[in-house]
Amino acid sequence: MSPILRVLFRPLRTRNGRRLATGLLVAAMLITACQPPAPRYQPTPEQVRAQIRRLLPSTLADRAGWAADIQSAFQLLELPPTTANLCAVLAVTEQESGYKADPPVEGLGRIARAEIERRARAKGVPALAVRGLLLIKAPDGRSYGDKLAAVRTERELSALYEELAARAPSFGQRLLERGNPVRTGGPMQVSIDYAQRQVRARPYPYPMAGTLRREVFSRRGGMYFGIAHLLKYPNTYTRHLYRFADFNAGHYASRNAAFQAAVSQASGIALSLDGDLVAHGSDAVGATEAAVRSLAGSLQLDHDEIRRALRQGGQFDFEKSDLYLRVFALAEKRAGRRLPRARLPGIRLDSPKITRRLTTEWFAQRVETRYRACEARAR
Repeated sequence: MSPILRVLFRPLRTRNGRRLATGLLVAAMLITACQPPAPRYQPTPEQVRAQIRRLLPSTLADRAGWAADIQSAFQLLELPPTTANLCAVLAVTEQESGYKADPPVEGLGRIARAEIERRARAKGVPALAVRGLLLIKAPDGRSYGDKLAAVRTERELSALYEELAARAPSFGQRLLERGNPVRTGGPMQVSIDYAQRQVRARPYPYPMAGTLRREVFSRRGGMYFGIAHLLKYPNTYTRHLYRFADFNAGHYASRNAAFQAAVSQASGIALSLDGDLVAHGSDAVGATEAAVRSLAGSLQLDHDEIRRALRQGGQFDFEKSDLYLRVFALAEKRAGRRLPRARLPGIRLDSPKITRRLTTEWFAQRVETRYRACEARAR
């Protein structure tokens, strides 16, 4: 027997003279301590689909199909299908479309025509020319103006726009050169620009029967890109509420709004807490940058260092930057308390489809209400 085992199995004497062989107990404890931790429970795809079916509205048609597409997206994106994550996805989907892959938009034809006319005015194209463009006959014999008036969904409008752009005379093509005006689609109303960026970073896992835009308008593709946009990015948020705001306003908008509040606290300069840290598409110094520059001495950063850091506002690593850390340290010293690292940005929603005064905070809170109802159903 080895020296170690002799020690382990050496009998011990108690005060009343009895000898106890405790070595086996010690050895068992050591062996147990060396065992790897039990693997975390991983539900099977079938179990995930079953849970999603239970969480979906009982009146929803084809719950099995919805569950399959959602579970597939989670698996392909390597996201944990926790109840919290599943409910977050369902809450956004319910808010954005009411579980419709191609949701109708009231008055969409009128909205689309107004947008074409607005673009024409901005480019100096006469109104008479726009009317002539819409009088062109489509292959089915109707004018494009009539077809435009009849569209009900963004998928229909997107397809009509592509058809019109292909058949328009040169001035019409110049009018439409900025591309399709339909910017979102699918059951989660995900940005098509986001979908394009996503496939550059991560190949689209499904076979495409047409363009990427058409995939976004499908249930399968729309859920895949919507789930990626909602959940597939690193952050330090403690609540899904801030993801809901980011889904509407852009990644890290909630974190950046909290940073702006800290800048305002440190500088004494009132700022619009919209999550935009720099003036996009311009070298001009925006309000947030100007307020940060006023703190340059206290932060021990020059103007170039400040701008470089602020331009990282769309990235996770911004919160590791010297600028971010020093601003919060200074603001908290002046406030005498810890400041929040996330807050709902104050952004008014602006879209031709929106006819009421709505904000990102309104959107996030509405989704949060649906999210909590879903979690209650799961209990």
